[in-house]
Amino acid sequence: MSSLFPALLPAATAAAPDRPALRFGERTLTYAELAAAAGGTAGRIRAAGRVAVWAEPALETAVAVVAALLAGVPAVPLNPKSGDGELAHILSDSEPSLVLAAPGSALPPAPAGLERLDVDVHATGPVPGERAGEDDPALVVYTSGTTGPPKGAVIPRRALTATLDALADAWGWTGDDVLVHGLPLFHVHGLVLGVLGPLRRGGSVRHLGRFSPGGAARELNDGATMLFGVPTMYHRIAEALPGDPELARALAGARLLVSGSAALPVHDHERIAAATGRRVIERYGMTETLMNTSVRADGEPRAGTVGVPLPGVELRLVEDDGTPIAQPDGESVGEIQVRGANLFTGYLNRPDATAAAFTGDGFFRTGDMAVRDPDGYVRIVGRKATDLIKSGGYKIGAGEIENVLLEHPGVREAAVTGEPDPDLGERIVAWIVPADPDAPPGLDALADHVAARLAPHKRPRVLRHLDTLPRNDMGKIMKRALSHD
Repeated sequence: MSSLFPALLPAATAAAPDRPALRFGERTLTYAELAAAAGGTAGRIRAAGRVAVWAEPALETAVAVVAALLAGVPAVPLNPKSGDGELAHILSDSEPSLVLAAPGSALPPAPAGLERLDVDVHATGPVPGERAGEDDPALVVYTSGTTGPPKGAVIPRRALTATLDALADAWGWTGDDVLVHGLPLFHVHGLVLGVLGPLRRGGSVRHLGRFSPGGAARELNDGATMLFGVPTMYHRIAEALPGDPELARALAGARLLVSGSAALPVHDHERIAAATGRRVIERYGMTETLMNTSVRADGEPRAGTVGVPLPGVELRLVEDDGTPIAQPDGESVGEIQVRGANLFTGYLNRPDATAAAFTGDGFFRTGDMAVRDPDGYVRIVGRKATDLIKSGGYKIGAGEIENVLLEHPGVREAAVTGEPDPDLGERIVAWIVPADPDAPPGLDALADHVAARLAPHKRPRVLRHLDTLPRNDMGKIMKRALSHD
């Protein structure tokens, strides 16, 4: 039987029933109040097959997901910013019995057609006895759908416990920690790590609603010990630090600063470290795998890496033909494959896609390309489909070139892609948002800048200026939206 729920809630409630568990803005629930509200909601949904959760950044979302876990009912978090077509696909695919939402939330047509249950955070009810096993589904989280309609990754209960306990080991995460973040709650980062993570430890989470450097500083200066964010958030912090000594003091006093969901540019790493004396640590995960690696709190916070495999995670790099790269050398690029209790069980209603995602010996094909240092640190160089450029016989990761471009004073944002070239196979294209639109850097200057820091074959051959880079809700650059026409 799963050890995540209800074992987590009674233990925390018995130890400190009046300890704040969740705070969203001015609204707070203690552990005793959370147990009562989630128990009351769980009693009303135990007969459901699956439940959709309208995942606004609100107390009701957290209570709804905890209630579903208590009831042994899989929850399907819905992104409130999704379009009607995407929502209709997700609901048709997952077939939830009802949708849980905050009272007063206006739902678009697709979820509005379902039976609705308004989540009452002041409800009371007993925590039900557990009936779900560790391999039973806890969540169905839909992927971004960049290569087709979104697929529902079925995440079992044992994956939640495996990932959260591995992170506790890596980060020294305890019930004394108070986490602050402003992440959305419809994906793994904000929901599993950012809400269930603190609850698993018996700690507290303070959600900002909408992220701002000032909001993070306020909470860190008021007792929060950890900050979770995505690179866009840390970039805003880096930009604000020179004129905000209060922000610098807040970050300097934090126990742990964690970035994820995309690579944090080395330039922002260094700016934050210079202003605060603190290093941001990175971890690496996916919807399908939850967390795979992290820089450890007691390890070396090496900028540009995602650390070492977490306890219980097997990780290997493989060549194009699937042959494992035997000896990590810090240079050989391979696809990351992982195996462990942190993995999903498959894509809902997609046995073909599930079979294609796994190797014969049970490793998941991540599609992420990386190099591994001799001491085990992993450095991701990009996605196999969009960030691996094969030029002049070399395998080149877009990520390392992007990091170097961002070090140039004339570059505010940067993305790197490849495009067909009759001589090289692919040529490197740099897309930049200039720091000064009236005086953008030229191709020769940027090519020389890259060649001097990396290698001549990694210099961009084409330069395109943009006003802004296309990004998704998590701040990831959507490279498929960059047209070479």
